[in-house]
Amino acid sequence: MAARPPQQDTSSPDAVEFGIAALVGYLDHADIEYPATSDEIVRALGDPDIPYDGSGGSVALSEAMSALPKRTFDSESELLDLLHPVFEEYRASASGSILGRIRSVLPF
Repeated sequence: MAARPPQQDTSSPDAVEFGIAALVGYLDHADIEYPATSDEIVRALGDPDIPYDGSGGSVALSEAMSALPKRTFDSESELLDLLHPVFEEYRASASGSILGRIRSVLPF
């Protein structure tokens, strides 16, 4: 009698998206016309928590947008270019904490 082989679990993603890649996933499904203000963008997306690292750290979009020097964006590219360093700062801050260091050495 043979055992049934384990089923492929297709529910887990092949890669974890975070930072700009995660935000683009939200923007692709939103109806935003540029130029747009930060308030319009946050409202259109529902102020999601955007993961900024692969360990599960996230930040509300409204909080990340409040760190930007501008409040109106002429294009999605401009928005993403300005948000990139904000997500990098969050990632660097998280990896500098004790919890971030522990997470970085764990195999998951």
